[in-house]
Amino acid sequence: AVDELLPSLAGKEVWVRARVATSRKQGKMLCFLQLRQSMHTAQAVVFSKESDIVAWAAALPRESVVDVLGELSVPKEPIASCSQSGIELQVRKLFCVSRSMPELPLQLEDAARPDAELEANPDLPRVNQDVRLNHRVIDLRTPCNQAIFRLQSGVCQLFRGFLRSQGFTEIHTPKLVGTASEGGADGFRVEYFGGNAYMAQSPQLYKQMALMADLERVFEVGPVFRAENSLTHRHMTEFTGLDLEMTFKEHYSEVLDILDRTFNAVFDGLNQQFKTELDTVREQHPFEDLRYTCPCLRFTYPEAMALLRKEGPALVRKMMEGVTDATELARLKEREASVASHGDLVDIGTEDEKLLGEIVARTHKQDFYIIDKFPADVRPFYTMPDPIDPTLSNSYDIFIRGEEVTSGAQRIHDPQMLLDQAAAKDPPVDLSPIMAYVDSFKYGAFPHGGGGIGLERVVMLFCGLPNIRKTSLFPRDPKRLSP
Repeated sequence: AVDELLPSLAGKEVWVRARVATSRKQGKMLCFLQLRQSMHTAQAVVFSKESDIVAWAAALPRESVVDVLGELSVPKEPIASCSQSGIELQVRKLFCVSRSMPELPLQLEDAARPDAELEANPDLPRVNQDVRLNHRVIDLRTPCNQAIFRLQSGVCQLFRGFLRSQGFTEIHTPKLVGTASEGGADGFRVEYFGGNAYMAQSPQLYKQMALMADLERVFEVGPVFRAENSLTHRHMTEFTGLDLEMTFKEHYSEVLDILDRTFNAVFDGLNQQFKTELDTVREQHPFEDLRYTCPCLRFTYPEAMALLRKEGPALVRKMMEGVTDATELARLKEREASVASHGDLVDIGTEDEKLLGEIVARTHKQDFYIIDKFPADVRPFYTMPDPIDPTLSNSYDIFIRGEEVTSGAQRIHDPQMLLDQAAAKDPPVDLSPIMAYVDSFKYGAFPHGGGGIGLERVVMLFCGLPNIRKTSLFPRDPKRLSP
């Protein structure tokens, strides 16, 4: 492997299969090839008195796959353009395994250019998002993207590993379901043997039913489908859910503790085991280390809204500085007023979530936190009300850098209470299509709770990236169904 080519191996002959990233001919007898394998690059030197061989090597199209037999040597000066800067390959044999088309739909050096370079020089070529996604296979070859999806794999590995160490069982719930009423979002309807089925919006109900089947602690890593017509930086119509559900003995805070520790294990694991990948992402998209503690910072919803009211207006006023557009200025003034009067029982929107995240970062020096006790009226029918204050609920969201990555709650485990809560909603929720779910609590039910985590959001926010499409292998949104 290219990343194993080290100065300590100087003098040895090795075979390497890699892509030709660049080629540079110098005279008739010398050609330099940059070989790339995943995130790693090395320089190969083709030297021959037979000019045809050198010309053939120099003419290899970029992205062609080659096999190289060469002797490793230490260059006089480090090769700054390669990750393996302390070594180069003196080519003895060179074979073209697969020749690339001579014209690429995008240039990798443009797609991999660091943000700082683009900001410093507006004239540099830019590869916009649609071009990247239309030619995703090429775009994914950049070192940054290679790192991102290895980090994504790491999140799944760390999530699974920690929960298995805590006695959780991995389950696999149906993705074709009989009704679209299991979640708050619209469902995708598909034809099903002359009838209708729906793509699962969440494994929520099946996780709970698994607990009632005495599995006690369960988790799932699987696709989630949401027919939301949203073109935002953080929504997709298909994403990967990291879901967990568990019974508890005394209080639903036991669930929050497990969620907190799960995130801590993931964050620690990324920092300790994936330093190369994190550094590679930073080379193109610089970001600050995530600040977190275990146990993490926690607020009740009323406490969070009080903090928003206290600190938010000043931050909105700061946003007004230098704004000359009258419409935008009016919008910000209106927002200042709404932030200053944000009620304890009023749901929080995306803009105010991010504003609150900035406030928490400034006042508490933390980027990861939990908000507990959301208003009962803004949560689904199956959420357990607070036993002391019925306007609140035993529900919570978890945030990274001011954006929600997890929503969860203690679930109602009493069937009559479920029916009553559904009937009390405005409009009432018809539970007849999911009576098997309601019935699962009739035969002895454990108090329980859980949450659902968006995998792509975790990677996006941990790495401070601006758009969730950067952390989805082949993104799906209302305007994109290919490649």
